[in-house]
Amino acid sequence: MNEPKNSTIALNVRLKPSESTAHPHAVNYSNVGVAQGIAYVDFGFIEPAALATVAKAAKDGQPAPKGLDGHLVTRVAMPLDGLVRLHQQIQQVLNGLSDARRGQGKP
Repeated sequence: MNEPKNSTIALNVRLKPSESTAHPHAVNYSNVGVAQGIAYVDFGFIEPAALATVAKAAKDGQPAPKGLDGHLVTRVAMPLDGLVRLHQQIQQVLNGLSDARRGQGKP
């Protein structure tokens, strides 16, 4: 009996937006956690003024606040192999950006 081979195939996938996903949401914070074999990726938004206040306090040698409030924009739950594929896709994008930057004469 032949064992199935683990392989990746490329498919063109078109995701159609629903009402709640029709427009992109701004995020400036992300966090990844794993529990029971599921990766949870949280995307959030922290007011830029709050971030600037923390940065100024650190620059002035003042203690940082114990916490910072933000808004959870969305949480994505995925199996760990999905997280691995996401990592690979992000690496490809970053490598492409780096290659493009070098091609334009930038360091």
